[in-house]
Amino acid sequence: MEQSSITQACQVIAQRTSGFQPRVGLILGSGLGLLAERIENAQRIPYGEIPGFPESRVTGHAGNFVLGFLSKVPVVAMQGRAHLYEGWSASKATFPLRCMHALGIDSVIVSNASGGINPRFHSGQVVLIDNHIDWMNRSGINAMEADIGAASQGLPHRVGNPYDAGLLCLAEQLAIKQGFSLARGTYLATLGPNYETRAEYRMFAKLGADMVGMSTVPEVLVANQLGLKVLAFSIVTNVASPDVQSVTNHAEVLDWSRKAQSQLVPLIENILAEYR
Repeated sequence: MEQSSITQACQVIAQRTSGFQPRVGLILGSGLGLLAERIENAQRIPYGEIPGFPESRVTGHAGNFVLGFLSKVPVVAMQGRAHLYEGWSASKATFPLRCMHALGIDSVIVSNASGGINPRFHSGQVVLIDNHIDWMNRSGINAMEADIGAASQGLPHRVGNPYDAGLLCLAEQLAIKQGFSLARGTYLATLGPNYETRAEYRMFAKLGADMVGMSTVPEVLVANQLGLKVLAFSIVTNVASPDVQSVTNHAEVLDWSRKAQSQLVPLIENILAEYR
């Protein structure tokens, strides 16, 4: 992605927000747009009004760039994301994150909805992502051109575990204070768009995956290349039983995501309070 495109987008954002400088970025997945509604002194810019921004076409993704204060911390939130399965390239889908970095963030909190593979999980459970498996096969982030692009800008390459250990521990501690326990899990990202077959769930379990979804990994890899600290949450919206045939739909995913907000929204607010 050319730096000039990022600069142009950031100029438009700066003009609309009087030069607001966020510290933390939020990427809000399916059913989690409510968190953006809690941002104070918010300036909302539809993606379609920012040059270069991809517009999400998925139900539950409002498609707004929201800047303001959450827990008194200056933040910028993506109220919905673009997915590779919609036809966007990895560089286009992660363009908003690159703009967040250019605006000044040093950390990013990512969320998604996922299918549960680990039988110990339950629908509506919030899980910390502490590792991932990239099964997208076309993310482009792993391509040589991405590494060359990072090197030419003096950016670090990907590390062995892209999820920040300190933020993981902080989230666990604050969840306990909030009255619940956070499990950790490995997220497997597929290109999609599809819900997995029972055979695929069995295969993913053997690979070591606890959840499966269709997002997040491209953003996390780019965040690492940009030197950002990453914290990621997954809401398990249905737990598969490989031996029992069942049907999942997007409405069910959104319903469980909304129910999990009662835990995840205050948890993120409490995490941000630690930044002050």
